Amino acid sequence: MKKESLGKILLGLGTGTLFGFFLHKGSASEHHAISGQLRLRDSSVLKIMGTATAVGAMGTQILMRLGLTQAKVKPLNTGGIVLGGTLFGTGMAILGYCPGTNMAAMGKGHNDAVAGMIGMFAGALAFVRLYPSLKPLIEKGSMGKRTLPEMTRTSPWLWAAAISAAMVLLPKQLGGEKVSSNS
Repeated sequence: MKKESLGKILLGLGTGTLFGFFLHKGSASEHHAISGQLRLRDSSVLKIMGTATAVGAMGTQILMRLGLTQAKVKPLNTGGIVLGGTLFGTGMAILGYCPGTNMAAMGKGHNDAVAGMIGMFAGALAFVRLYPSLKPLIEKGSMGKRTLPEMTRTSPWLWAAAISAAMVLLPKQLGGEKVSSNS
């Protein structure tokens, strides 16, 4: 294994561990956090993920400006977004975890998260197996390799700032109900 590859693996492991720690500290590894989000009662998971998105967007822009990385933009395929979003959301609603919070819940000892991990692996295997027949559906409505800033002719910094502002302004409790860990 190349020294550079090992460094990337260790960096990924370290940042993933840190992210899992923050998911745990923000109670996102608890079923009630995801179910509260899906019922529009608790925005804590959205705030955690939105903050991670804003920090990641700013970090990426800084690294790109310094010439330390380059963007690898994937095609914007609306068919894939609709299919993937539907499957992802359905799985999250049934299980009560997204992939990141599922792994954090496993680390915390939640047995139901093991079922989620098995389901994620089974889903990944099914996707690989079915990909040739799914490919036409996934590529429907392709808009090419474009980013939201390119499509809107705005600065990526504006998007990062807007996401950051939304996370600051979004209240933790939604819908007027008190958030409880027993929901």
